[in-house]
Amino acid sequence: MTTGLDVTTTHEVLLKVSVPVTVEGMIVPSDEEIRALHHKYAPTRKAFDLVFTHCTIVCAIAEQLIDRSGFTLDRALVRAGCLLHDIGVYRLYDRSGRLDHTRYVSHGVLGHQILAEEGLPETLCRFCSHHTGMGLTRKDIRDQGLPLPEADHLAETVEEELVMYADKFHSKRTPPVFVSADTYAASVARFGEDKAIRFKELRSCFGVPDLAPLVSAHGHALL
Repeated sequence: MTTGLDVTTTHEVLLKVSVPVTVEGMIVPSDEEIRALHHKYAPTRKAFDLVFTHCTIVCAIAEQLIDRSGFTLDRALVRAGCLLHDIGVYRLYDRSGRLDHTRYVSHGVLGHQILAEEGLPETLCRFCSHHTGMGLTRKDIRDQGLPLPEADHLAETVEEELVMYADKFHSKRTPPVFVSADTYAASVARFGEDKAIRFKELRSCFGVPDLAPLVSAHGHALL
C-alpha cells in the first residue's frame, strides 16, 4: 500500500544503523529502510509520527536496558525489532484516518503479515506478533474471544523478551505517555496473576529504565 508520503522528510530521530547488517546469515534492515517501510504503510503523517515516534522511544528504552544489564544479546536485532514491532497499527486506520481501537489487539499479527509480505525473515516478523501485553496464549485468545489466530503468541528469545518489556514503558494513547514500572505492574494484574508474574520476572531480569531523559526530550507525561 502506497501513501504518497515523502520518505525524505526529516524526522527528529538520530538513526544509528545506516546500512543493513548481517546477523547469523540474516540481513537486518537499516534504520533508513525501516523508516521507509513506516512511510510506505502509514496512511497519514499523523499516524506515522505517532507510531514511528513510539517505536524509536521503545528502541531507546531497550538500548538503555542493554547498556545497564550487561546482557549478551543481538543489539542490531533488538533495534530492528523495536523499530518494526508496531508497524501493523497502520492497517487499523480507516480511510478517514481514524484508528479502530476495537481491533487493536490484532495489530501484532497484522504487522507480522506486513513484514512477511515484504520478504523479511520470520525472526523479524515475530517481534510484531509476539510483543502484545505480556504475551498471549491459546487459552487467552479462546477465553477472551480475541480476533487472533488461536496460537501461543509468546516472546521466546531474550531479544523478543526485551522488545516486549521495553514496549510497556510508553503508550500511544492520546496524548502519548510514559508508564512507570509500578504503574504497569498494577495495570497488568487485571489480566491475570500469570501476566503480573511474567512482568515481575522481566523486571528482575532487565531492570527498570530511567525514563526521565526521555520524558524531558519528548514532553510526554509520566504515569
